Amino acid sequence: MKLGLSPFEILRKGEPQAKELGLSAETPPSEIIKHIVQNPALLQRPIVEVGEKAVLARPAEKALELVG
Repeated sequence: MKLGLSPFEILRKGEPQAKELGLSAETPPSEIIKHIVQNPALLQRPIVEVGEKAVLARPAEKALELVG
């Protein structure tokens, strides 16, 4: 996995939808992915990909790790 993060780790946990859905670290990854696909606002962004590596660029300076 290029990013090296679980679906829960890339979930925007503060979003009202995430709270309404009751998503937690115990929620199966496949269920979290299903909800992210249905509600893209739940996905933390930006995710920057270069070659075989990717980072969650929060803060944006993290993207420099891939190009520096």
